[in-house]
Amino acid sequence: MFGYDWPRFHAAVNDLPAALLFVTVLFDFAGWLTKRESLKAAAIWTLWAGVIGGWIAVIAGLQAEEAIEHGEAIHELMETHETLALTTMGIFTAVLAWKLFRRAKLTSREEAGLRLLSVAGFVTIIWTGVLGGKLVFEHAAGIPNAMMKAELENREAGHQHEAGEADEEEREHADSAKAAGHTHAPGTPPHDH
Repeated sequence: MFGYDWPRFHAAVNDLPAALLFVTVLFDFAGWLTKRESLKAAAIWTLWAGVIGGWIAVIAGLQAEEAIEHGEAIHELMETHETLALTTMGIFTAVLAWKLFRRAKLTSREEAGLRLLSVAGFVTIIWTGVLGGKLVFEHAAGIPNAMMKAELENREAGHQHEAGEADEEEREHADSAKAAGHTHAPGTPPHDH
């Protein structure tokens, strides 16, 4: 899709909806605390965009699950990640549907309930992202076995820096080993103490 396979497409589309749903909760609380209609409007629009984009990310994730090579550890994490993503989207979809159904007739009790539900969605979206990061960065989910094998062999072989790079790196490390005592701001003229 758009030149991507499903795992890459999922990676490309999952950040924006998460960010939109994250700020939806912030806008909602800010609108409630300040009584500003502009913040309440921002909350509903970011909720709309986040829910639409979130479902696209979930569908892409479901497709990616079938496309990547994986073992049992990744599979278990993916199942939990999937459950959390579906829970998150269920929460925010319910909040959006209720707000659209009731429109401007929401009671203060309903608003408080929806706000509480949004906080639950806020927590689950963070947890979903943490597990997604763990899948990629700790378990290399989405990296084909042949590519991972080639990369491991490449890392084991080591590498050489080009002329100047090693010297530059040594200088950086030497600079960081300076005593943590007395230092001067850059551009301070030389002087004695």
